[in-house]
Amino acid sequence: MDNRAGEMQAFLRVVETGSFSEAARQMRMTPSTLSKLIARIETRLGARLLERSTRRLSLTAEGWVYYERSQSLLAGIEDLERDLSKGAACVGGTLRVSASVGFGMVAVEPLLPAFWAEFPNVIVDLSLSDEMVDLYLDRTDIAFRVGSLTSSSLTALKLGIAPRKIVASPDYLAHYGTPQAASDLAQHRCLGFNFRRSTPVWPLQERGRIVDRGVSGPLLANNGETVRRMALAGMGLARMGEFHIRQDLRTGRLVEVLAEAVQGDTEDIHALFFGGERLPHRVRVFLDFMAPRLRAFIGERP
Repeated sequence: MDNRAGEMQAFLRVVETGSFSEAARQMRMTPSTLSKLIARIETRLGARLLERSTRRLSLTAEGWVYYERSQSLLAGIEDLERDLSKGAACVGGTLRVSASVGFGMVAVEPLLPAFWAEFPNVIVDLSLSDEMVDLYLDRTDIAFRVGSLTSSSLTALKLGIAPRKIVASPDYLAHYGTPQAASDLAQHRCLGFNFRRSTPVWPLQERGRIVDRGVSGPLLANNGETVRRMALAGMGLARMGEFHIRQDLRTGRLVEVLAEAVQGDTEDIHALFFGGERLPHRVRVFLDFMAPRLRAFIGERP
């Protein structure tokens, strides 16, 4: 009997675990049986899907296509069975969502109660991290990304453009003084980040051109919320997305400095997800609910 759906599920499990042995353990199979099953798929398709090495597995170009199409087809089967058994109006299941710490806290989390009021059967599995997650390997349905995107086969829905601002607490400015020009940053404590894509420079406008000013300070953190809290505590200057510190600016707990120097310093915000002809219902309704509300939030200004 043709069991291509089962073969697809086995292939997805190998990719998502990154290991034949772990995938076989989860599926209660032997690694050799699972390896033969994947080899059978490759023989039938006439294409290699996985590159195997002693350290890791990686997908070929054909493997990515098979992975994405398999996810879409299996999601369609789940939707069909759920619709027929519970009715098309009943949307449920677990939705895995990833967001940066700051954007997740101030933008995504406040919208969840209203979303659940409309779709009470959807379980949102929310992970907050400023590190870039791999949607394939982490089995993430939707990721909200702040910053530039790398090229990929994922679908990117642009939500808006967020300006960055340089801020400090009134106590810090009272103690260390207020910088008047970009060159003053060399004498200030600047709070930074430690993830791989960050650099110890702040691009600033100076005399009509962009210059990269090297900065240093007492903190390197892996998330924006820690940097925000240390700025509130008077530990230094912070360069952050406006959306993250909007309420602090409104209440005066943080004060913007060097406003002219950061003009044009922005970062794009996108929702990334697996595209396809038919998204799972839980993904579609979440995007349809969140996208217009997040665009409105990003577009607000103090």
